[in-house]
Amino acid sequence: MLSELVMELKHAIPEERIGEGTIDSYGNGGRLVVYPTSEEEVASVLKYANEHGKKVIIEGAGSKKGFGGVIEEADLVLSMSHYTGVVEHATGDLTMTVKAGTTFKELQTYLAKHGQKIALDPALPEKATIGGIIAANESGPKRLGYGSARDNVIGLRIVYPDGTIIRSGGKVVKNVAGYDMNKLFIGSMGTLGVMTEVTLKLRPIAACESLVLITFPEDVLGDRLRAFATEVLDSVLEPTSLQLINPELSEKLAGVGKYTVAMSFEDVESSVRYQEDMVAKMLPEGSGISIYREDETRRFWNAIYAMGAEGATDSEQNALLKVGVVNLDVLHVFEQGEALMGSRQVKIQAHGGLGHGLCTVHIAGAGEDVLSAIRELRTSVEKVGGYVVVKSLPFRERQKINVWGEPPSYFFLLQGIKSKVDPNSVLNHKRFVGGI
Repeated sequence: MLSELVMELKHAIPEERIGEGTIDSYGNGGRLVVYPTSEEEVASVLKYANEHGKKVIIEGAGSKKGFGGVIEEADLVLSMSHYTGVVEHATGDLTMTVKAGTTFKELQTYLAKHGQKIALDPALPEKATIGGIIAANESGPKRLGYGSARDNVIGLRIVYPDGTIIRSGGKVVKNVAGYDMNKLFIGSMGTLGVMTEVTLKLRPIAACESLVLITFPEDVLGDRLRAFATEVLDSVLEPTSLQLINPELSEKLAGVGKYTVAMSFEDVESSVRYQEDMVAKMLPEGSGISIYREDETRRFWNAIYAMGAEGATDSEQNALLKVGVVNLDVLHVFEQGEALMGSRQVKIQAHGGLGHGLCTVHIAGAGEDVLSAIRELRTSVEKVGGYVVVKSLPFRERQKINVWGEPPSYFFLLQGIKSKVDPNSVLNHKRFVGGI
């Protein structure tokens, strides 16, 4: 059967770029893997799959294999790992167009030579591709200052499931003509089309960066911390991050097992030092302060970006969650985390944005305890109007839990768009919310 499929695919892509697929504990694999090197080859493979009733999973470097999906194996994996590189870099306009399979670290390394960067800080930057980051609408702990993937995209080139190639947006920052089609694809988890090119706006690299860590007494997770966060948000300070870190993660990152607030500043040196001094004057009674400079700061954030990368073991399961709540309800999420560690055999490491409400929660423990903790956390978070999405969990465990939670009230719109764009459910079948 595989040989027949290879023979059929040879009309779409050279045989030397067709390989046999593999299945690991995270699923989202395929019987065959194809490695296109051009947009035309991407279109040919999708057109073949659409016409022959084949299911296709899209993959960059595999950093999101545990994110969504209840089908262990599709007919094909369309790997974008050979479709890499910079298409265009308009240095003076602070924009660039890149191929979707390029890793984030590769792009940042290239841009650093020009004193520029993409204002994003996704997880696993060495492995995450720009296409995967955009498809998942990724953002990191610096979202307060950077925004999300959606805020940084100017334009896209997309291949529809029938092989049609379209362009959304443009190549300049001021692009306001009509409906912003980019937003249709960003965060759609590859269920509507394959991104081949992404045009992004850039920022100059800041002349100075520092990280201020404020540690609170272990038993403080209430009014004093809330008051401090409110004071910072209401002040003239402009931190790129205002992350609350629980004691378990703080011990790992900074060697201090206490609730910690991590504030990052990026600007000219005089501005950074001025803001550091302001924070020192705002310290609540009983708290401590540490200031990290360039190298220490990078090591700190790199450790956060690697959260959950170790995967599962025979005796312990790992889950990585994205939790969204309203701003300071991050404190509620952390309180629930403490309660779960007291009632179940799980260890929880977490950080959350006090300025935007997005949290990353890593849960480790026995499989059933981890699943039970996810369910209980979701129930608690939904009571305050939030949500819990499972970003990484092995395939076997994903079958036992609703990764996305209950479909939103506007789910019928998502279904309608999917049925129009991909009526045969070719792309990332059942990978997204509600089984889309």
